[in-house]
Amino acid sequence: MISKKILFKVGLSLGAALAVCLPAQADALDAKVSYQKNGFTFETTDNRFKMQIQGRIQTRFATPSDSQPTALEDYASYSAGGNEFGINRARLKIKGHAYQPWLKFAIEHDFVNSRLLTYTVNVEKYDWLKFKAGQWKFEFSRERSISSGGQQMLDRSIINRIFTIDRQQGAAIYGDLGGQGLTSLSYWLGIGTGNGLGSNKNDGGDPLYYGRLQWNITGKNFGFKASDLKFSETLQANVAIAYSSNESAFTRFSSSAGGQLEEFEAGVANQYKLDQYNIDFAIKYRGLSAQGEYHEKTVTDSANNSAETDYQGYYVQAGYFGHAYFDWWPAPLELAARYATYEEVDNLFDEQHFEKAIAANWFFNGHSNKLTADITQFDIEQTGLGTVDEVRYRLQWDLSF
Repeated sequence: MISKKILFKVGLSLGAALAVCLPAQADALDAKVSYQKNGFTFETTDNRFKMQIQGRIQTRFATPSDSQPTALEDYASYSAGGNEFGINRARLKIKGHAYQPWLKFAIEHDFVNSRLLTYTVNVEKYDWLKFKAGQWKFEFSRERSISSGGQQMLDRSIINRIFTIDRQQGAAIYGDLGGQGLTSLSYWLGIGTGNGLGSNKNDGGDPLYYGRLQWNITGKNFGFKASDLKFSETLQANVAIAYSSNESAFTRFSSSAGGQLEEFEAGVANQYKLDQYNIDFAIKYRGLSAQGEYHEKTVTDSANNSAETDYQGYYVQAGYFGHAYFDWWPAPLELAARYATYEEVDNLFDEQHFEKAIAANWFFNGHSNKLTADITQFDIEQTGLGTVDEVRYRLQWDLSF
């Protein structure tokens, strides 16, 4: 049963969005209502105001567990986890523009965990210089920036937990430069509180700074999307580099706000300094899509004689629609695979983690209605203890409406 608190938050979100969409004057507006790809759409005929409301439900079955093992002790109890089934995600998204098509807003609420994930105001009048403020997933890496509803695999790779800077409150400028040729570039530069989701202040140390520079090799920024659903007739490719730095009480971030990596204790204000680098790429061509990332991260602990712990990791991933080449291949079917690994360098236990996954997607209506099945093998290698592994099986239906 939905609590009054959740209903109040959703009502407040809807009210705020409606308030943005209504003009200051009380004059009646000519408006129309329709159902489009991004949900129910309310817009005025003069295109000054527009609001789209979309719901999403993700149901999932997993055995023997739906979690990712992150330490040796997780493997010891993994097979005893038992089958899991339920609603993995249930969300409401609201977005649109007010007064001008380039003055935009977005809101996303998570019902499962009762929290507001995203709220932004965007000024996008010029392609080369755009601005936004609020709370959102900072565009540090491709994998994290892709919506969970638009992923190719059933979940993000094991390196996401280690390297993502996730959602933060802050502000950023971004845009596309250089036109449609080989000189096409996209950039993001921003600053955030550095304390994760829900925090509107930092602890007095360095805030979170991030920057991303993306070279659109084939002349087009095709956004943060997985799978070549449009069956691109020409090659699409880009490569990007990114950097992030901040001081806080945390060594990692997630949709649950700030937290700690394995072996790190709960911190105090500005105890941990994080410096991170990322290189990623993506390509799409005639049903084939591929992407990958390489990360480095250093955690400096000021409470432990500035001791440093280094992390390195990468993943590569590919998916394929084969119906154009094989008559027997169903058009809605995509097969995908991923390999991911990360290593804790200078860590007491000198651990290395591995993930090998295969998945099959059946698209009823693109990413808005799809069925995904995957099989994942996790491995951990620890000095002196050899290798331990576990296998997980999952089935998921993701529906946006």
